[in-house]
Amino acid sequence: MSHPRMTPILAQWAGALLASAILCQSAWAEDDLVKLQRDPAQWSMQQENYANTRYSPLKQINTSNVQNLKVAWQFSTGVLRGHEGGPLVVGDMMYVHTPFPTRVFAIDLNDPGKIVWIYDGKPDRESMAVACCDVVNRGPNYADGKLFLSLLDGHLVAIDAKTGKERWRVQDADFKTGATSTMSPVVIGDAVFVGNSGGEYGVRGHMTAYDIKDGHKLWRAWSTGPDSDVLIDPATTLMMGKPIGEKDLGVKTWPGEQWKLGGGTTWGWISYDPSLDLMYYGTGNPGVWNPVVRPGDNKWSMTLFARNPKTGMAKWAYQMTPHDEWDYDGVDENVVIDKDFDGAPRKLLVHFDRNGFAYTIDREIGVPLVAEKFDPTVNWASSVDLKTGLPVRVKKFSTDAGGEGNVTKGVCPASVGAKDEQPVSYSEETGLIYAPTNHLCMEYQPFNISYVAGQPYVGAIVNMFPAGPGDGLGRFVAWDPVKGKTVWETPERFAPWGGVLSTAGGLVFYGTMDRFAKAVDAKTGKLLWQAQTPSGIIGNFMTFEHNGKQYVAVYSGIGGWAALGLAAGLTEPTEGLGVVGAFAHLNEYTQLGGVLTVWSLPSEQ
Repeated sequence: MSHPRMTPILAQWAGALLASAILCQSAWAEDDLVKLQRDPAQWSMQQENYANTRYSPLKQINTSNVQNLKVAWQFSTGVLRGHEGGPLVVGDMMYVHTPFPTRVFAIDLNDPGKIVWIYDGKPDRESMAVACCDVVNRGPNYADGKLFLSLLDGHLVAIDAKTGKERWRVQDADFKTGATSTMSPVVIGDAVFVGNSGGEYGVRGHMTAYDIKDGHKLWRAWSTGPDSDVLIDPATTLMMGKPIGEKDLGVKTWPGEQWKLGGGTTWGWISYDPSLDLMYYGTGNPGVWNPVVRPGDNKWSMTLFARNPKTGMAKWAYQMTPHDEWDYDGVDENVVIDKDFDGAPRKLLVHFDRNGFAYTIDREIGVPLVAEKFDPTVNWASSVDLKTGLPVRVKKFSTDAGGEGNVTKGVCPASVGAKDEQPVSYSEETGLIYAPTNHLCMEYQPFNISYVAGQPYVGAIVNMFPAGPGDGLGRFVAWDPVKGKTVWETPERFAPWGGVLSTAGGLVFYGTMDRFAKAVDAKTGKLLWQAQTPSGIIGNFMTFEHNGKQYVAVYSGIGGWAALGLAAGLTEPTEGLGVVGAFAHLNEYTQLGGVLTVWSLPSEQ
């Protein structure tokens, strides 16, 4: 049967109707997620909401009764490596995930001892050999009746949330080249977004969008290379509030074709502002740590991007550490907040960077408004020039100033950064950011290395140590993002390497590597409650409500980069990319384990 040809007007109308249907479908998916995020009884995504605030309006547990918290129940995951991320709660179901071999357990909250289903991702075991910093996984996220999960071997999977059956699987990265995936995928509209790991293997970073229905690729934005790859339009993409202008900086700021091994991997956290329809994320260190062999700014490594989630096109880009010489990945989370700044309401983005500076940025145009040190020992730069956005470097601590093979001593922070991926929390009650930070310095010696696919491509020997004599390896900090200063701080024996939770109950929860779960007063930092867990904590605190009762929960299970010596049996101080020596005494306080602990108040409270 033949059909009459559409008139131009009819075709235009049909196209508009189709576009409207697509937008409506996307809006419905997005609205459903926002509705879930606004329900304080549930915790449907790792960062609790698109803004990455990790703040809960629940206040049944508060400053007056938190000292009465007791263990409600525990669950062993059966895995003995680093447990990052945290559980999700959607309806009456809790979803618990593990590091490699990457299993997910669905637990009935009406019967916490009952496992409803188990999903086994079965990633290729050979991928463990190229995981630079432990075989961690930062957890699934929920949307459209599915859980979206990264696997270490570079696959992204969609799991039916009711049955645990795998709905689809796509390969996002090739572990045989050193590329892995450890991040938590994020769903916006009808797309799920995921990045890759492997900057220490000469892997070229990218952020990719896949359709949540069937997993087909929608777009990919590379972190280095020509504008067409990075999805930059130099005429409209902003840098420091103005169009970039010059073309292909992702190629021109690298020697030769080094950009093809350029790193800039995207293994951190994603945030999103629905009002601007912009997603935000950061890119990692440039390929090969040795800075001598890659002169130039090495764009777009070490960069915060704001992108349109539908097209992937960059609205703005801000490179925090051009020509990184210290492995100061820019992948840490970006917190979306609206606050008065200089007497006027402002749309802000707060980012605690590995380089030791906390940035408060105008998230519409990508211009830093505040950039201050959140660890007083930071010395590689004296400040950040807010007019140019550039760090004011201290030549003494440049690792390529002396040339190939020279040792630069006393650089602060160390390569693990003044804060790594462990996410902060922003309290709507106090207006403060609560940050788990590291307190280490290092010696850094670059050396020549040749690229071989799938082999380490670092070119530096690093030795880390406490930032000051008698200091611990961490600090827990309350930070004013408008004034750019510390309000209060608490020293810690080891780096607090887990995510923070703040609540309307006036509380801030965080964990330590030496097995303490802690709750402190959000205003003063006073310790109000602590309890020991079976293993060190590098997981992220969360809270939920079930049958009218509030619970808080966290994974214990030591591992991750900081505890790689303990997790992987390494003993040489410079092993584990330099971290083993600094945390050599961790085994005196904890051993491996993987347990979810859930606390609540006694029934009479």
